[in-house]
Amino acid sequence: MSMKMILVPEIVLTDLVPRRAWAIAIDGGKIIAVGPRESLIQEYPDAEIREEPGMLALPGTINAHSHSFQSLMRGLSDDQPFTNWRRILYQFMPQLDEEGVYTAALFAFAEMLRGGITTVCDFFYLHHGGIAHDLAAIQAARDIGIRLVFARTMMDWSVAPSAFRETVDQAVANSQALAAKIQGDPCVTVLPAPHSPHGASGAMIRAGARLAAEWGTPWHIHVAEAPYEGEETRRRYGCGPLAWIASLGALDERIRIVHGVWLEDQEIAALGQVGGGLIHCPGSNLFLGDGIAPLRKYLQAGVTVTLGCDSGAANNRLCLFDEMRLAATLQKGLANDGGALTAADVFQMGTANGEHVTGLRVGRLAPGYFADIVLVNLHDLSLHPSHNLLRNLVYSLNHRAITTVYVHGKVVMRDGQLVQVNERDLASRVAALTTSWEASLPPPSPDDPNSTS
Repeated sequence: MSMKMILVPEIVLTDLVPRRAWAIAIDGGKIIAVGPRESLIQEYPDAEIREEPGMLALPGTINAHSHSFQSLMRGLSDDQPFTNWRRILYQFMPQLDEEGVYTAALFAFAEMLRGGITTVCDFFYLHHGGIAHDLAAIQAARDIGIRLVFARTMMDWSVAPSAFRETVDQAVANSQALAAKIQGDPCVTVLPAPHSPHGASGAMIRAGARLAAEWGTPWHIHVAEAPYEGEETRRRYGCGPLAWIASLGALDERIRIVHGVWLEDQEIAALGQVGGGLIHCPGSNLFLGDGIAPLRKYLQAGVTVTLGCDSGAANNRLCLFDEMRLAATLQKGLANDGGALTAADVFQMGTANGEHVTGLRVGRLAPGYFADIVLVNLHDLSLHPSHNLLRNLVYSLNHRAITTVYVHGKVVMRDGQLVQVNERDLASRVAALTTSWEASLPPPSPDDPNSTS
């Protein structure tokens, strides 16, 4: 029996161009053809025809940086200095058992799917010395149907809770064990993620870069989220954080730095020269008071930029369309130029550039790419007037317009409702786990320059 399907919306958005009377042919979780409807129907006469009238099909968005387990802190640590935020993180997150990690991940991934995110890079460091907690988050992704790039974090910072820390040898062995465990899963991959220049030793960062080279994947690392990191590395090593990574021999074409708010110009240039990437998290950087990354400098240096929501506690919203709008409008404001960054620029950051940050064929509606597709209701008022559909998607789209989501060719949300998870039951699980947390909050403490997310 054939698995082929032809998805027939009113409009297909492919490579930034809206095309009427086009369709998408899918087989085995991948797109095999995109083109005029009648041509595809003739070419694949045995395919199931799935009509989606009044819908716009666009590539699923890629959330290039998140911490699923932190979503349970939403509302608990808002509007505080960063060190108070971190103290709450350190109090509650190490207490999560495997079931708690599963609930947190299911909760975060549910919100992402509802907002049109089909792939997430989950920067996960609640290991408790093994991979059982990692597997709990991965199971949540499988159960809800999102594509997961598991950025297994490697941290040996003595200040962090023991639940986050591993030795270099432990981190490598556990990462290898996890990669072996999920091998062959079409919707889950693993890549290494040394935590940061302050959260991972030089040996840990080198080990992460070596693993990425062995696996043929990118590797992720927080860099220069706040000013303290640059101050600390300059005091210790006489150079900025990315320059220090370069001194370790780890600044390579596989590096994808998260945040990059406070790098020096020469560090940005060096990142571009090696072919590295920036994961820009504008919502989180604003929410935590960290600043605004100089995005245009990165683009001028040839750095590939992607977008991340960060966590549901470091941003509180998990939708890439929000990050697209913020990324564009912030740079317009900084430059005093409404043309500084366009809707097309940031849409590419949230979709097609996802291939660079994940190493996967995601973010485009094109042959050979995964069939990760979002359907948007063209009749929603937020997409009108229809002078320019792409600009409306970036600047005015209301989340209610996202009706249906496909991941790997499978429907995981239909008519605004998740298919594989009951949202009311999920909300009850979250409430049961977190209801008592506020009563046990620690008292505020003075701000501490040594902070991390």
